[in-house]
Amino acid sequence: MNKKIFIQSLGCPKNLVDSEVMLGLLKQAGYRVSDTPEEANILLVNTCGFIQPAVEESIDEILEFARLKRKEPDKKLVVTGCLVQRYREGLKEQLPEVNLFVGTDEFHNIVAHLKQCESGESRMLKISGQRFLLNSSFPRLLSTPSHRAYMKITEGCSNRCAYCLIPAIRGPMRSRRPSDLILEAKRLADNGVKELTLIAQDLTAYGRDMNVGVNLESLLGELLSNCAIPWIRLLYLHPARLDVSLLELMASSDRLMPYLDVPLQHVSSRILKTMNRGYDRGYAEMLIRNIRKILPGAAIRTTFLVGFPGETKDDAAQIEEFIRTYKLEHVGIFTYSNEEGCPAVNFSDQCTEDEKNERRNRLMEIQAEISLENNRRMVGKVEQVLVEGVSRETDLLLEGRTRYQAPDIDGCVYISAGHCNAGDIVEVCITEAHPYDLVGEIL
Repeated sequence: MNKKIFIQSLGCPKNLVDSEVMLGLLKQAGYRVSDTPEEANILLVNTCGFIQPAVEESIDEILEFARLKRKEPDKKLVVTGCLVQRYREGLKEQLPEVNLFVGTDEFHNIVAHLKQCESGESRMLKISGQRFLLNSSFPRLLSTPSHRAYMKITEGCSNRCAYCLIPAIRGPMRSRRPSDLILEAKRLADNGVKELTLIAQDLTAYGRDMNVGVNLESLLGELLSNCAIPWIRLLYLHPARLDVSLLELMASSDRLMPYLDVPLQHVSSRILKTMNRGYDRGYAEMLIRNIRKILPGAAIRTTFLVGFPGETKDDAAQIEEFIRTYKLEHVGIFTYSNEEGCPAVNFSDQCTEDEKNERRNRLMEIQAEISLENNRRMVGKVEQVLVEGVSRETDLLLEGRTRYQAPDIDGCVYISAGHCNAGDIVEVCITEAHPYDLVGEIL
């Protein structure tokens, strides 16, 4: 087969795993992976459709590929993922250049759909009536560096946050079997993975749809016992279900990274109630104190959503007070956008775009100062660093991450002296601090 495919994966790591599965299936079927869209016969965009900026990015990427297709009409243009699942027939009408649309529950059938498309069937839309759950039997071609990988432990979400479309797009939360996840983790370990990042829309919900006794803690216990990967990282821990038992388990194992991604979204009790988050400011403060007590020195990452309907200056000021008080290591500030289908669209007292941007910019400036202050405390310390390889900034430096920095979302460590290989875990003395990055030398 002389078919070459180029895949552009947009959005979150969960979407990236779907793209890697499609790559694995296509390669198994005889397709070749192209490094550039110009060389490919088939152009595939795996889209994000979660919020309006992501929708716009996805549309822009599709239109860019459509321009290539106009120059070479024999190319096939395929669009998959959340954007398709969200807009369906409407997307098909607006993008006549696209040959094949595939929803989130049909991506595992990409080979069959693509062959049908290549046989002459035109302008297909594939949306399944049944929800799909990934398992370890599917081939997967990693697009991350070979020393690290993501593992998706659930699909969908059963939370009902007032601003979020994920339950409507991805369906209710479904957990993968522990034995299946152990099998995948072992396979990744055998292939040289040094850092395994567990991902889900809500990791702490894992197992709630299964038998009693299956939960995130039990899964982590099995991973620690049956898998040799040295670094295991957890992303997306819902605050309402992050209990002391999980914190104590993390404190008991140096293989579980001292890193907690806890998306608080707000700290005003009134706004949190309107968001349907299931906790208030008092609980959020208690949670941070518990983390600091049980895991002293751990890095905490959170996100805040500013400009939610009804948010006042006082509500925004509460976020400022919170981040000044607790000085979290990593904070992302996002502006609220109305998304059709979410309850918050119909809420009164919508904030203006100027108000949203002003609040976001102020909080980001404050957090930059806090991040620099936190990083300066690292100078002179010796930290384990997982080396990614030559720096993206300059080939005169190496680049890696400490246990306190997650791939793709946090800063990094620029290594200015010493020799090692990508994938090595080395001891690095931190010599400089910047707001989001560190500089150090291999001991």
